[in-house]
Amino acid sequence: MNKPSFDFGMIGLGVMGRNLLLNMADHHFAVIGFDNDKTKGATLESAASPGTLVKAAGTLGEMVEYLKTPRKLMLLVPAGPIVDDVINDLLPLLSNGDIVIDGGNSHYTDTIRRINFLQDKGVHFMGMGVSGGEEGARKGPSIMPGGDVLAWQQVKPILESVAAKVNLPAGQGGGEPCVAYMGKAAAGHYVKMVHNGIEYAVMQLISEVYDLLKHAVGLNNDELYVLFKKWNEGEMQSFLIEITRDIFLKEDDITKNRLIDMILDKAGSKGTGKWTSQDAMELPVPVPTIDIAVAMRDLSVFKEERIAAAALYKPKIKPITSHKEKFIQQLHDSLYCASIICYAQGLAMLHKASAALKMDIPLQDVVRIWRGGCIIRSSLLEIFTAAYKKDKQLVNILLNKKVASLIKKKQAALRKVVQQGSAVKIPVGGLMSSLAYLDAYCSDRMPTNLIQAQRDYFGAHTYQRIDKEGNFHTEWNA
Repeated sequence: MNKPSFDFGMIGLGVMGRNLLLNMADHHFAVIGFDNDKTKGATLESAASPGTLVKAAGTLGEMVEYLKTPRKLMLLVPAGPIVDDVINDLLPLLSNGDIVIDGGNSHYTDTIRRINFLQDKGVHFMGMGVSGGEEGARKGPSIMPGGDVLAWQQVKPILESVAAKVNLPAGQGGGEPCVAYMGKAAAGHYVKMVHNGIEYAVMQLISEVYDLLKHAVGLNNDELYVLFKKWNEGEMQSFLIEITRDIFLKEDDITKNRLIDMILDKAGSKGTGKWTSQDAMELPVPVPTIDIAVAMRDLSVFKEERIAAAALYKPKIKPITSHKEKFIQQLHDSLYCASIICYAQGLAMLHKASAALKMDIPLQDVVRIWRGGCIIRSSLLEIFTAAYKKDKQLVNILLNKKVASLIKKKQAALRKVVQQGSAVKIPVGGLMSSLAYLDAYCSDRMPTNLIQAQRDYFGAHTYQRIDKEGNFHTEWNA
């Protein structure tokens, strides 16, 4: 084998890294990977499709030596210090003009630091979000690269080949790849962070609707399957609704019960939703549905305290016994409405961050590449794509007339469900926060004038007036 002969290298051959490399190999790229765990390298080679060129290197140096120059390689290792450790190990092996991509869920501030560090060393560094999970990595994920434009141009053919494809309208050719340049600096990781925040929020909304359907309406798992199947075949079509449908049929190998009923109600997380909330507050921009989704995952962990509180307060869920079909339709419409509001919050955050952090994020491309491959892909994204195509500077998707018409049709159902959820003692914080955001955003006069008066009263923080310019202070207790 003549060296160098490989197009792309991967450091970290876990599920995502391995499947991305195999995906590239299937698209006729020669790929090589390295992992400290040699069994993962063996798994990579054994999983390769016949006729493809896939190799597991024994050392990091061997992998780098086999790569064509300028070298193109990606890190898919846990976010944090490990990324820095791998970069430091790589540096002595790299040459001027080589390209290093961090494809993990790194925080964008770390990405900015690494860009600046490697720029001084003559190495191009890109932060890149990848969404789609194991299957997406193998068959086509949504890919969100950002940062170095020269590096993007060089890796673009590879990324476009392996990305998910979305069918174009009739007469416009084949599938459109779900990858695009997300903007300057750490835009790729920032967009992925907000993607994950929206993911948290939509999952929370679905779980609240499930709670109402199961414990208030009384649907069993078979009925839930049929209902979510129906919803996924209509305007609610999305990846998260699709997998929720399938979950209700899965049998537990141990008890032979449905697996969903055997899973403990304590949620795990990797922190990206929390980052979205924290960074939204730094901007500042409101994302209350994402905030409550993070809070509810946190609250779920306090299982023992929740059991004690339930014994103390003895909450009793009141079943819904009449007009069930009507309420189920209201649940559908409220989930649809609240989901739009989730996306609106995340996209508004990206709009604000794009300017505040000088990243120039193209929102029309963000929603376009989210249409396929990623966890939050949904038929709603077609509507959002059309909205941003019409107005690239749209500050909030709720200001689009098409979106507004959808909200107007569904918001009455959302109000009913929030009211009913409270009445039957089932927590619907995600639905409530979505409605509160909508009402506040659509209000031309909020009660914040009282808050400003209070702040000025106790802290002399001043206030503005509605009838003249300037800042004013009053001696309230004089």
